[in-house]
Amino acid sequence: MLISLIIKDIVLIEALTLEFKTGLSILTGETGAGKSILLDALSFALGSRGDAGLVRKHQPQGSVAAIFSLPPNHPAFVQLQEADLEIEAGEDIIIRRTQFSDGRTRALVNEQAISAQGLKQLGSLLVEINGQHDTRGLMDERFHIHLLDLFGNYPALLLEMRSKYEGLKTAQKALKQHEEMLELAQRDQDYQQAVFDELNALNPQIGEEEALSIERTRMMQAETIMGDLQDAYEEVGGHASPIPVISSVMRKLERKNSDSFPQLAQISEMLGQSLDLLNTASDELRQVLREINFNPKVLEETEERLFALRGAARKHKVMADQLPDVLAHAQNVLSNIQSGEAELKKLNAALKEANSEFEATAKTLSDARAKAALQLEAKVMQELPALKLDRAAFKIAIAPFTPSILGADDVSFQVQTNPGSGFAGLSKIASGGELSRFLLGLKVALAEIGSAPTLIFDEIDTGVGGAVAAAMGARLKSLSNHLQVLAITHAPQVAACAFEHFHISKTSHGVGEHVDHRAAEADVIQSCHAEKHIAHVTGTGIPDDIFGVFRVVRDEPA
Repeated sequence: MLISLIIKDIVLIEALTLEFKTGLSILTGETGAGKSILLDALSFALGSRGDAGLVRKHQPQGSVAAIFSLPPNHPAFVQLQEADLEIEAGEDIIIRRTQFSDGRTRALVNEQAISAQGLKQLGSLLVEINGQHDTRGLMDERFHIHLLDLFGNYPALLLEMRSKYEGLKTAQKALKQHEEMLELAQRDQDYQQAVFDELNALNPQIGEEEALSIERTRMMQAETIMGDLQDAYEEVGGHASPIPVISSVMRKLERKNSDSFPQLAQISEMLGQSLDLLNTASDELRQVLREINFNPKVLEETEERLFALRGAARKHKVMADQLPDVLAHAQNVLSNIQSGEAELKKLNAALKEANSEFEATAKTLSDARAKAALQLEAKVMQELPALKLDRAAFKIAIAPFTPSILGADDVSFQVQTNPGSGFAGLSKIASGGELSRFLLGLKVALAEIGSAPTLIFDEIDTGVGGAVAAAMGARLKSLSNHLQVLAITHAPQVAACAFEHFHISKTSHGVGEHVDHRAAEADVIQSCHAEKHIAHVTGTGIPDDIFGVFRVVRDEPA
């Protein structure tokens, strides 16, 4: 509930502090006395559009602070948490908004900055303002379905509806994604088939290009030295080998060996050693030739394979080692196309099942809404005769609507002001008095659900009087049993129902003229016949050289 409203330098108000209690509080005063200033100031604090004209003349800024006391489970604390404000559940909420004379505004909640949109959302959870021309609250048809659901009190069904809708959206998304993938794959099928055929035939392996390159280099080097090795072998151990000649010379020397020429034995031994080395060299050359085993055909095949891998890599703009991945992708695309139709059937079946479950739950919810609508219609109709709307009728129209998280219903509160005139939305009621009475009747019927903790009614009794005004006052008082209610009124029948009465008046005086505030207050109190009062006197600020005194006197029943 709203416990305090503190206003400084707003329009005519220099400084004002108002404290409110539970129950019904009435604000009265002559037209132009300043009741609308209080309402505008509170609306500004709750997020309505700022205006430099709100700032009292010759002041750089004006401010409004509104203090609320709420239970810890109030949704306002959830909204504040989502806005990243550090406020504990159950803590008093202090909204302070400043309007600067240059048009800028600043908003704080418990001294923490909040955006304009965040403040507006918070304000809608704290206070609901109702008036003949107010487009919010009951006048906004978008919220009728929420009010009916709150009145019907079937939270488990609403949760199930949310679950079924999310399941339906998930099935729709999965089917759409698969259809898009399948369409893209089919569009690319010929190309992917060609890629698969090409690379499947090539059968590239990771690391193959490097191995082939090393082998090719080795074979090319072998080709270069092969001829030289063949020539060397021919010279050492082939037809041109000196081994036979050296053997012949060695045998001749051995036959000539005698004591007279001992050197011949040494020479013969040296030649033998030479023969041994030549034979060893011949064997080694022969072994190297066998190991090289160069085959031009093998080199050609190796080069063809290597060039084929590199050509495919250039074609697909990847490294040769990535060709197996390209092949796998093409194979996967073709597999998806082959299995796509079967998966498509499964997803269509899943969507059909999800839609069936959604429709079944939506039907159950529609039935529950229809039952709740009859009950709410009856409650509202009970209120109409006392409000002198006995010839009027109220109904809740439930029509099929686009599926959403709320089901498949469009809910609209409709009225018929005269028999035979047909039903239409609340906004179609031409008479401001009739509209006000309908709104009040609805509020009484919905008193225990779906409302901000503080309700404000702005002159909804305009154009009515007598028994109708008394009935409206009684219903405002009834509402205040469940909620804090503030009402601006000119009707004494309504004012008489108040637990707390604020009388607002305004006087003016010349510059520098002394005003006896206490005497002025005494006059107001006497006119209200109050036995108890708390007087709030605020300062000055009317254009030119005229000052105004804005007074609020609160009267409580003795």
